Amino acid sequence: MNADRFTLTVDEYLAEKNVLFYMEDAVNQLLEHKEEYTQFGIARYFAEYFSSVRNGNHILFREFAYIRATSHNRASFIRIFWRCFRQIGKNGDLLAMMDYSSLLQLLCPDFPAEMVQKTARIVLMDDAMDCPMSFADFLYAFQIQFFYEEFLESVAMIYQGLLSGKSPNTVIVPTSTSVEQLSQLAADETAAQEGVDSSLFSDCIEALCERYKDDHPSRFAFKEILKQTQRMTFYGFLMALTKHEGISQDIGALPNKADLLIDPVMDQELEKLIAQVSISPASNSSSCAPGQKEPVRKASPRKSLHHRKRIELESDGSTEETDSSEN
Repeated sequence: MNADRFTLTVDEYLAEKNVLFYMEDAVNQLLEHKEEYTQFGIARYFAEYFSSVRNGNHILFREFAYIRATSHNRASFIRIFWRCFRQIGKNGDLLAMMDYSSLLQLLCPDFPAEMVQKTARIVLMDDAMDCPMSFADFLYAFQIQFFYEEFLESVAMIYQGLLSGKSPNTVIVPTSTSVEQLSQLAADETAAQEGVDSSLFSDCIEALCERYKDDHPSRFAFKEILKQTQRMTFYGFLMALTKHEGISQDIGALPNKADLLIDPVMDQELEKLIAQVSISPASNSSSCAPGQKEPVRKASPRKSLHHRKRIELESDGSTEETDSSEN
């Protein structure tokens, strides 16, 4: 148990853990699907809802506005994406940007392609945007881009200001960084391959951290990155963030890169699934020996991915839905 929770007031704790946000969503979901959920009982509904939030399964098939609403939701979505499509990495497949966009939309139907484009820009940098990417490269870049989206938009604006020669004391209030702006930023970097002064860039980012509270990479991490070189380009900085294991550990969604494709629990579930699929059940009683009962057919786990009620996600942390997505 985290001892820091006892240093917070009740209101501070509720705000930090977004309890009221989840409570409001639970009530809205209950009202929207009242006939579907009330048959299980109100108490059981709330228990299963918050169990799914704790386990990180609550973001499956939800709208984009919901999965990006809290840090926990974002980390949960990153982890689910990894567990669902880890097999792509194990197979060594290289996919294009639009392929990754399609995979993300299997989990979140309205997931914006713009987010995928920003991620691809980190991985590919100077390469053409239609170049294929490995699963690991895309995943760690996606983790940084998605989890720290607003912070990185502000960093991009700061970088643009420094690149154009503006004073670092100028207050920059970023709004939104579109793909077109980022493409222009990449073009600017081509014209100025040396980037900006790392020390000055570091000071500006540190000042920016005050505005984002905890929604930014640790100061130690980005200072460590920027101390390694005298000048830094924007995408060079983002790529360094994706490779920093300390930042990934702080987010807590993915394992170290060396362990990315290792998941014994999921491998066991896959073996069970393959075993069930490989066994062809008797189609009629004529295939049974005289006096034997027809074997009971088990429902395929694949069915649960699309047919199980949204609230009936597994509460024990296992990922039956995600397992079936890997095949």
